[in-house]
Amino acid sequence: MEYFRPIVMTDPVRPAGSFALAGGWCWFDRVEVLSRAAPARLIPAGSLPEEALHRLTAPRADFAGLTMDRPRLMGIVNTTPDSFSDGGRYLAQTNAVEHARLVARHAEMVDIGGESTRPGSLEVPVAEEIARTAPVIRTLREGGMQAPISIDTRKAPVASAALAAGATVVNDVSGLDFDPAMGGLVAQTGAALVLMHAQGLPETMQNDPQYGDVLLDVYDALAERLARAVALGIDPRRIAIDPGIGFGKTMAHNIALLRALSLFHGLGCPLLVGTSRKRFIGSIGRAEAPADRMPGSVAVALAGVAQGVQITRVHDMAETRQALLLWQALHMDQAEDQG
Repeated sequence: MEYFRPIVMTDPVRPAGSFALAGGWCWFDRVEVLSRAAPARLIPAGSLPEEALHRLTAPRADFAGLTMDRPRLMGIVNTTPDSFSDGGRYLAQTNAVEHARLVARHAEMVDIGGESTRPGSLEVPVAEEIARTAPVIRTLREGGMQAPISIDTRKAPVASAALAAGATVVNDVSGLDFDPAMGGLVAQTGAALVLMHAQGLPETMQNDPQYGDVLLDVYDALAERLARAVALGIDPRRIAIDPGIGFGKTMAHNIALLRALSLFHGLGCPLLVGTSRKRFIGSIGRAEAPADRMPGSVAVALAGVAQGVQITRVHDMAETRQALLLWQALHMDQAEDQG
């Protein structure tokens, strides 16, 4: 089997014979052909098989009501006592609601989670996870929030309660592997879905992650999860995929995936990436405390945008938005209109 990684460019001046990546702001005229059986090689983009070229170039459908023709930010709200970066700050409902409203000032989507999935974390009982998340979502909707709200959970009952409260996206870090009922729930409700790759459970995923070829292994795993979701009746136009940086991966695995993110556009879905404040950023950037990893997080976020990543999940919304606005002004035909 061959895999096709577009060599992405972002200069506003595009040469003849180039193609827009996923109908967005990047373009490519060459493709790296990868295989488990042969050395990588470069070919002109126009030499791609028609189906592969279509998957790489077709404009992505709107996701949760957001067009995918510009980079989007998903802001994080952890209603947990033990999340690696801000555990406990937003455990109280009033604090979570206030923070979510701040998030929505800078990010187009709000991602609310009631269970930490950091390395070594333990599973939270369903009732407790619902109590941490559903009332926050309901209060936000009753207060007039219009932005898409995502529920970050592996569990169908938690997702069901969140959707009933007003969430419109299910962000499942297990890629539908944890709860057998999750796929049917998403199909039945018509919610948008983020399928993420993870190797193992949070309790043990960082003990000794192993891959034959991390890039191709993660791609194949996501392709399998995507096919399974579609077989369950989930519209592929409502699915985004996430390679799961830091979930059952070493630093070397994370770097390999981030260098070649453009490969995952071949799955034909919007690409979501979350690297904000993660340990590898602290290790490389010499920032022990997660709260000190904002500059590195922004740098990695912009590197993803330069490979066509449509949705970037972040803690530092205002700083990332400012950096993104400048990036757009330099690399896109038109900077985002802020009114």
